[in-house]
Amino acid sequence: MKIDLQIEALLFFKNEPIKVKKIATILEVEESAVDEAIKRLTESFKERGIRLMQNGEEIMLVTAPEASELIEKITKEELTRDLGKAGLEVLSIILYKGPISRRDIDYIRGVNSSFIIRNLLVRGLVEKTDSKEGDRSFTYKPTFELLSFMGIEKIEDMPEYNSVQKEIENITETEIKTKTENQDGE
Repeated sequence: MKIDLQIEALLFFKNEPIKVKKIATILEVEESAVDEAIKRLTESFKERGIRLMQNGEEIMLVTAPEASELIEKITKEELTRDLGKAGLEVLSIILYKGPISRRDIDYIRGVNSSFIIRNLLVRGLVEKTDSKEGDRSFTYKPTFELLSFMGIEKIEDMPEYNSVQKEIENITETEIKTKTENQDGE
């Protein structure tokens, strides 16, 4: 597969800014090859609904400025709609387990949660923070506005917070034990 297509797929999948150096490492190519592919992608996107935005050493896919009215209309519709079951599910995971990575949210739910997380971010219910693991990834946590709206001063004031945390701990321990037993049995 051509490097241009690999970069496009990577940016689409990640749905967040990625450093050029990181792309080169992932694709196992020189940074200069990534730079050339970025130039080609930028040119090929000129007449499309997406663009390649570069800010210093980071790049990401964004919508074309010409589509701003459409995106604004869709955003307004999203903000006036109910969160739905999936949105409430992700919000609950972030409230009780946050800060938590998108990967862990996806693992818990068993499906990709990118769109729902973006919706929660747009609504100001969750915020993205740098991961404490230092792996240049992000974690998600509830905003102060959400906690204020819910009428709680701290996350521990959530209904049944302690019992939910104990249940999460039990499930995690069981999962680790099962994995260990499966590995020992191989």
